[in-house]
Amino acid sequence: MTPVIQTENLTKVYGGSASRGGVRALEGLNLTVNAGEIFGYLGPNGAGKTTTIRLLLDLIRPTSGSARVLGLSARADSIAIRQRVGYLPAELALWDRENARRIVDFVGRARGGYDERYVNRLAERLQFDLSKPVRAYSTGNKRKLGIIIAMMNQPDLLILDEPSSGLDPLMQQTFYELVREVRAQGRTVFLSSHVLSEVQAICDRVAILRAGKLEAVQRVDQLTHADFRYVTLHLRDAARVNGLASVPGVSAVSAEGDAIHLQLIGDFDPLLRALDGYYVRDIQVREPSLEDVFLKFYAPTQAAALTEKV
Repeated sequence: MTPVIQTENLTKVYGGSASRGGVRALEGLNLTVNAGEIFGYLGPNGAGKTTTIRLLLDLIRPTSGSARVLGLSARADSIAIRQRVGYLPAELALWDRENARRIVDFVGRARGGYDERYVNRLAERLQFDLSKPVRAYSTGNKRKLGIIIAMMNQPDLLILDEPSSGLDPLMQQTFYELVREVRAQGRTVFLSSHVLSEVQAICDRVAILRAGKLEAVQRVDQLTHADFRYVTLHLRDAARVNGLASVPGVSAVSAEGDAIHLQLIGDFDPLLRALDGYYVRDIQVREPSLEDVFLKFYAPTQAAALTEKV
């Protein structure tokens, strides 16, 4: 099956070449997004997420490399691609004095027509009033309007940049339901975000971007079940950490009262042997969340060990 998004060594340098003082925003990106999946594109501000999206939509041109969207060249076939893509930018610029309903109608007709009943259903589910001018909306309501505009034509591909920013928790859940329905229909969602809980809640796979470079691509369930755990040992007496940091697989050891906190990669047996002589009242084990894994990728002293495991 043809990938919905395919990039090959996609690179973008702003302000000339990197050797002449330019800023390398994206370097050698090789990424594949398949049909019918919700793909999370994860990284902090400045990692290159928005640059990637702009390259996919031919809003900017790459310094080198190439991208294909829906089997078409991002550069040569950009008009055809945009007819099949719903896009929600991180910063949504709309006509402040214009009525929301008229904006939706204008965009829908520009795309070749739309189902007004579907728009009304979207607005109802998002609890959004289409009758007001844009300037009357809060930040969250403007985000709802952006979601409606992106989804109204039921496109083959949704590209969403920080989509839930400004939405309250209830509306976030409604948005997640809408996105899952898109996937259930066999369509594809490419979702850029720095909200880790959002990515973990709805994405099938996630790519982690760091300073313009792709660090990892993995299924969310596999990434969050890396062979790495947080362990807390509750002892009968005051905790001491002597020697535990040298146990194979053990790191980040600290003591607090009668508790020892540590991180463990691999088997428990070396740790249990090292605890001979301690009276252990309780052992608590917590699997890493996506946020924990993400922070590991951005912690220079610990990233290498985790990367080997995921």
